[in-house]
Amino acid sequence: MKIAIVGCGAMGSVYAGLFAAAGHEVWAIDRWREHVEAMRARGLRLEGASGDRTVTLNATGEARDAGPCDLVIIATKAMQVTHAAEAARALFGPDTVALSIQNGLGGPDAAASVLGKEKVIVGVVGGFGASMKAPGHAHHNGMELVRLGEFDGPITPRLQKIAELWQGAGFRVKCFDDIDQLVWEKLICNCAYSGPCGITDLTVIEVMEDPDLALVSAACAREAYEVALKKKIKLGFSDPVAYVRDFGSKIPHARPSVLLDLMAKRKSEIDVINGAIPRVGREVGVHAPVNETVTALVREKERRLGCR
Repeated sequence: MKIAIVGCGAMGSVYAGLFAAAGHEVWAIDRWREHVEAMRARGLRLEGASGDRTVTLNATGEARDAGPCDLVIIATKAMQVTHAAEAARALFGPDTVALSIQNGLGGPDAAASVLGKEKVIVGVVGGFGASMKAPGHAHHNGMELVRLGEFDGPITPRLQKIAELWQGAGFRVKCFDDIDQLVWEKLICNCAYSGPCGITDLTVIEVMEDPDLALVSAACAREAYEVALKKKIKLGFSDPVAYVRDFGSKIPHARPSVLLDLMAKRKSEIDVINGAIPRVGREVGVHAPVNETVTALVREKERRLGCR
């Protein structure tokens, strides 16, 4: 298949590397000029839990260079999805499907507002702990689960076909009838580590092993869980603290994307991760003071570092 990755950062590079290794025609589309140039010159190197490989693919900063594709994976940050979806129009033919994969809340909805809900399916990816080592060189700590769902459910033949595509590239995949479940189960894990790691510059395991930060992490997860229950979200677990610790144990040395952004002096996704919990909590009558405080501390750090 012809696959475009719009936003070929750390996680996008994992997708691009494994799909290219599986023999698909891959177009890596990204605004990071040095990364695009490195992929053109030397290929994309992907190392970590899936092995160590360098693949040849197509790399560009302009979506129109690729032309119509079979699958368009929008892998930008949530606040960049609207712009990415607009640019991705050039990648669409009559049967093209978009898969929107973001942390936090709101990314797939933004893609659907531009491309139409019928064109978009939702993905949630957890347990990879990806990072960029250098332009043209990505690393990932884990190889956990890719969750896929239709906006309105249930599982459809096109969703199953896309799941098989991912499985053929070496990913573990599970399809869901209920996208709210897959989004919120990942969000609860994100809340446990994104903010706490971002504030402290620590890895996941360092937060887990610190007696004080472990309490903060657990409180973030518990508040998110309580908001989800009040929203009547179906969840596959009843102990959020045990759930997020199990999640964290699979990627102990990872730095969440919020921390990676702060290290690079970029604006983070904190508002759609920890910041989403007090916002949604107010809508359903649940107070989330720990997530609210963690979000405020990350925002202050962004200002202090001059993040853009």
